[in-house]
Amino acid sequence: MSKFKGKKDNALPAVNTASLPDIVFMLLFFFMVVTVMREDTLMIDNLLPQADQVEKLEKKYPISYIYAGKPGKGYEKFGTEARLQLNDKFADISEIRAFISAERASIAREELVDFLTVSLKVDKEANMGIVSDIKKELREANALKINYTVGTGSALDN
Repeated sequence: MSKFKGKKDNALPAVNTASLPDIVFMLLFFFMVVTVMREDTLMIDNLLPQADQVEKLEKKYPISYIYAGKPGKGYEKFGTEARLQLNDKFADISEIRAFISAERASIAREELVDFLTVSLKVDKEANMGIVSDIKKELREANALKINYTVGTGSALDN
């Protein structure tokens, strides 16, 4: 008889899963950092006019978006005239003041309330009358910092 006996069980050793939670959490944190949540679902056609000058807004100040244009695909039941969209719903011009008040109330830091900027994203085919009405309501709501968002493209490439 020999002193050393051969291994009779030829099974593979167990896989070490000690680092698996670390890898899972690392992937979770990666996707949490790089994911951008969509702010609003556009329910209107929003083909923005071309710009010849662009100034980037500072993201540290609060920005509220007001969209205006014809209802898009799937929303034809709301008509063919230019409509106003606040957040994820169609609205009337008279609802702008309540929208601005709600946006100001949702700002976490009190010192940033005065820096609220309203960005108008108006379809280039929209009637200028709706823009005038929006501006009038914004003046009455004391939201005087207005930005006109336009598309960038061939006009800037020249």
